[in-house]
Amino acid sequence: MNDTVEVEKPAKKKGKWTRRAFIGAGVAAGGALVVGVAVRPGNPVDSLKDIVAGGQGEELINSWVKIGADNVITAIVPHCEMGQGANSTIAQMLADEMDADWEKVRVMDAPADGNYVSKDALRVFAAPGFKGGETMEPTYDGLFTQISKLAGGYVTGGSSSVRSTGQNGMRIAGAAAKEMLVAAAAAEWSVPAAEITTDKSMLAHAKSGKSEPFAKFAAAAATQELPRAPKLKTSKEYKLMGRPMQRTDIPAKVNGTANFGIDGAPEGQALKYAAVKAAPIVGSRVKSMDAATAKGMPGVLQILNMGDFVAVVADGYWQAQQALNSIKTSYEKTDIDALNSNKMFANFGKALDEAGDDGGDSKASEGDVLGVMEGAAKKVEAEYRVPFLAHATMEPMNCTAWVRDGKCDIWTGTQVPLWARSAAAEGAGVGDDDVTMHSAFLGGGFGRRLEPDYVTQAARVAKATGYPVKLIWSREEDTAHDHYRPADISRFKGGLDKEGKLTSWNNVHCSTDEPAESPLVEFYDIPNVSVRNAEVEWPLKLGAWRSVGHSQHGFFVESFVDEAAHAAGKDPVEFRRELLAKSPRHLNVLNGAAKMAGWGSELPEGHGRGIALVRSFNSIVAEVAEVDMTKGMPRVTKVFCCVDAGFAMNPDGLSAQMESGIVYGLTAALYDEITLKDGAVQQSNFHDYRMMRMDDAPDIAVQIINGAPDNLGGAGEPGLPPAAPALANAIFAASGKRIRELPIAKHFA
Repeated sequence: MNDTVEVEKPAKKKGKWTRRAFIGAGVAAGGALVVGVAVRPGNPVDSLKDIVAGGQGEELINSWVKIGADNVITAIVPHCEMGQGANSTIAQMLADEMDADWEKVRVMDAPADGNYVSKDALRVFAAPGFKGGETMEPTYDGLFTQISKLAGGYVTGGSSSVRSTGQNGMRIAGAAAKEMLVAAAAAEWSVPAAEITTDKSMLAHAKSGKSEPFAKFAAAAATQELPRAPKLKTSKEYKLMGRPMQRTDIPAKVNGTANFGIDGAPEGQALKYAAVKAAPIVGSRVKSMDAATAKGMPGVLQILNMGDFVAVVADGYWQAQQALNSIKTSYEKTDIDALNSNKMFANFGKALDEAGDDGGDSKASEGDVLGVMEGAAKKVEAEYRVPFLAHATMEPMNCTAWVRDGKCDIWTGTQVPLWARSAAAEGAGVGDDDVTMHSAFLGGGFGRRLEPDYVTQAARVAKATGYPVKLIWSREEDTAHDHYRPADISRFKGGLDKEGKLTSWNNVHCSTDEPAESPLVEFYDIPNVSVRNAEVEWPLKLGAWRSVGHSQHGFFVESFVDEAAHAAGKDPVEFRRELLAKSPRHLNVLNGAAKMAGWGSELPEGHGRGIALVRSFNSIVAEVAEVDMTKGMPRVTKVFCCVDAGFAMNPDGLSAQMESGIVYGLTAALYDEITLKDGAVQQSNFHDYRMMRMDDAPDIAVQIINGAPDNLGGAGEPGLPPAAPALANAIFAASGKRIRELPIAKHFA
């Protein structure tokens, strides 16, 4: 065994764009989505063919569509598959525009080598609704493409894949490919293109009786001019979109052949394993370590002091982890060594006190909030609190890295392959172009795999050892060193007039609001509104947690709306109906959930219903939770969910994501919190950071409204935000106990 010590700090991180700024950016760098718009510098298909369509008989029709000699159509998708099924839905959208046979459609991840870029998702976030006019479109498309390059795009997050790349990219790619195939067939058959029909990956000309598969004309189609504006189908013309098509990733996951990040490894190489332990407090570094016991343990190859973490490399992961557990370490002191959760929340409260009724950073300001509040017939005040939360993905953080001869290969699951590539380059001390990224399925992401810290660690360890190393975080390491959802305190004051109408709304909170609209109440008809946040310091690393700021503000806002309804002496649904008089889509969703749940009907003694409505990621979701309080601890028995995502491209997929978001949201609401003691995270594993089990999960019913077919919303995150407030409101209805601080379980211990 060699004892290696590396104490110097890692290289300074390269500048990168913030996650939310360009969360929807698809794949990044030299290529561009070249169908439907004229993107400079032109068609990159020739340079991409060898990368994505090098098989015998394969033809690349445009950057996103290839056709094999067997007439199999492959959609080249610039997003990662982490269980949400979005890649299949995107391929479904492309296939429908092509009139393809779904049984012969496959999905391929776009390579993370810098050759692809999807600017369409970027536009959803950076310039929603932008219309540059026909003359300006090529210029602005080029601009967004370049910004995507700088952003290090190819991001899976923000519930953006279907509504951005799918709607604005893959549909155009499919429609363009079909027009190119038709043009090639028309030239070959010497018939007008208008007389050729397409169906199930076949081209046909009725008058001559000719019929051939797409593959017959793939090579000729690839030489056709790319259509400037291919004709897209209307919703009435859809054949696949809007139907519950089978996902392309499920068979491999069922039969065990699917490759996840933790399965990745170089072929024919002896793989070693690394376990790591970072300094327990943010900003601290290893001061000393005693590895005498670890050095003599079986299988141990190297023990590394990397400055900010300690690593043990061994023949097997268990050997590495057991040796790591035996190492005694001490750490440098930091400014937050004495901080605990109570002190942190006290600091938050002080910041809110200083902001008062009109201080802080304004997020929304309308009308005369303070004046109307002063004259209100009744005033309502409440303060809510939520803790830090960890992601707790099923698959632990892991990355296999191999650094040699100035090159680096990595195998991992990540939501941002090009950021991971840059992180590996930083850790290995090589250039981005010297890193080869081998992408894989993600065993859960929820925002955690946007952050590539584990990739940098793997590359640093691999560089120090010289052989391929699979680095795996223990569950304890994952829980203690996550990029957490922010803790927050949110204070509200509301004013009701004599008729019980909410006329004034004043809110101040601590979080930085990602996305910016998360604390706003724009769809409720409240004439005087002030929303502000106060600046605070965060003792932990923060990250994007499923539904981001909507997870906190959904709980805050919908809990306070319920309190206002109670103060007004009105039914919570009827109170919201009045506030939604000018928002018909939201009202339809609210009414849908209420009708599903039989709102107003009798419930057994000790049972209650609660409702909540949240718009997030351009989708509107209302949920009614039913709770049983007869045994003391709340038990959620049923959740009724009504969702309007504009148009459900795959209804089964949308329903599944609503169900997933509800379970994830209820888990956090009921059980989970990350707390601090002496500056460090106290929780370590599932015994003290609990997950909802199957026997605790409620029955869930989902109803879909297609309220805006041309204005799609997301699916992966919007089901989560209403879950916590619906449950808290149900507890109040059943017991009269108002929950203003999560998790709920701590109030019934």
